[in-house]
Amino acid sequence: MSSLPAPPPVAAPNVLPLPMKLLNIVAWVVFLLSAYHLWPSTERLHSIPHFHLKGLSVLDLSVILAFVSSLLYLFCFFGIPFLQPDLPVPPPSECTGMDEKFIVPEVLPGSDEEIVNAVISGEVPSHALEKQLGNSRRAASIRREAIQRTIGRTLDGLPINNFDYDSILGRCCELPVGYVQLPVGVAGPLLLDGLEYYVPMATTEGCLVASTNRGCKAITESGGAISTILRDGMTRAPAVRFETAAKAAQLKFFLEQPENLETIAHIFNRSSRYARLQVIKCGLAGRYLYMRFVCGTGDAMGMNMVSKGVQDVLEFLQDDFPDMEVISISGNYCADKKPAALNWIEGRGKSVVCEATIKEEIVKKVLKTDVASLVELNVIKNLAGSAMAGAMGGFNAHASNIVTAIFIATGQDPAQNVESSHCITMMEAVNGGRNLHVSVTMPCIEVGTVGGGTHLSAQAACLDLLGVKGASVDSPGANARRLATIVAGAVLAGELSLMSALAAGQLVKSHMKYNRSSKGISPKDI
Repeated sequence: MSSLPAPPPVAAPNVLPLPMKLLNIVAWVVFLLSAYHLWPSTERLHSIPHFHLKGLSVLDLSVILAFVSSLLYLFCFFGIPFLQPDLPVPPPSECTGMDEKFIVPEVLPGSDEEIVNAVISGEVPSHALEKQLGNSRRAASIRREAIQRTIGRTLDGLPINNFDYDSILGRCCELPVGYVQLPVGVAGPLLLDGLEYYVPMATTEGCLVASTNRGCKAITESGGAISTILRDGMTRAPAVRFETAAKAAQLKFFLEQPENLETIAHIFNRSSRYARLQVIKCGLAGRYLYMRFVCGTGDAMGMNMVSKGVQDVLEFLQDDFPDMEVISISGNYCADKKPAALNWIEGRGKSVVCEATIKEEIVKKVLKTDVASLVELNVIKNLAGSAMAGAMGGFNAHASNIVTAIFIATGQDPAQNVESSHCITMMEAVNGGRNLHVSVTMPCIEVGTVGGGTHLSAQAACLDLLGVKGASVDSPGANARRLATIVAGAVLAGELSLMSALAAGQLVKSHMKYNRSSKGISPKDI
């Protein structure tokens, strides 16, 4: 399909009072005549000691002035068509306040109605609207209208106004037609590692924020929680193929030799200021080799950073292993956004353990249950029950609830809750059975405070609420690590509260009260 015609080019000399051709002819004539006059005089001019104006006649001065003026015109000021190309069209934002007759037309001309029809007919591709219009908000509106007419249904309930569409262009979302509103609640204060946090949670599940808030209260009133980061390393695992399994094994042995790691790390690390290769672990299946690169990524979640470093290493290895065939930069041995025993055992992103000791009186007063009941329930439900189900990293009550809510609120990748929600919850009676020691161990919390959706205004505000917005100036990676510990601390609170509700038989009652709306429902349907 052909696109709509482009607007005519804008030529600067069109604003002059005389026709451009006439001006160019005059300039050329003046330039050539003055040059002809000056050429024989160059020896005389050079012969004047300490050259100054007194050595020049009025005619010489006039000719020099004419020469310089014509030269400036031809090369510096307006130019001629074959020396100066047509001026590019400035974006609409640069035309604000200009006279209407001088406003440069948009790359894609026509009214909104005409462009909508062109999108529907296929003359203008929907994905190119932002580029051709130079206005992200208008592009979203036109795309939205074209879709509504195509499907015959309305998107009136989907907001489109009051959003910065430029902030997502080329970064977060393609082909936008609006945005989804999600309520954000705050649980806290949560006393963690001596600091109090109010944890933002974006969710549509009733009871979730209230329950987590109750857990935060129990932890804070018992003296707070303590977190420890066990590991910090994002992974990427390309898949390569060799002619034989023996050749694949040769590369495996080469990569796993400590003396070779320094050279490979040098290649990897120079791809980014923050990328730091830690280790490479390989898995082999026949003649296919899977190389799992583990590296630090500063305050970024780091998938793109790691992928770039891996690409550089693969190109380096190709010299010594020319028969290596790269199948994919990601061979699922990473493993990203999929439940995997490898992640559960080795970890991915930030591996965190968070613990607290809850006083007996707090268990009774705030959580409305007792220590013995919680310990027993945790063994039967979170440990034995999950084992019966063949769970992979799912030895918990509802870690993914809290992880997902915080991820959405703070601009993380929600799909990474798959491995980030890996968690084992432990509960034990301590201090002679009077107090409860509770912990969550989470080996794969994949978060960042820069990149992705963290730059969006709402998500950035939630990060700022936690004091971890942007990159850490003093210690690269500190903000992302702190965010991971906050996620673990909030999960600890959520586990504590839900398990207490189950032990006390309050789950159904609380969800009937907070998680079911009677709006628009008759009493007989409740």
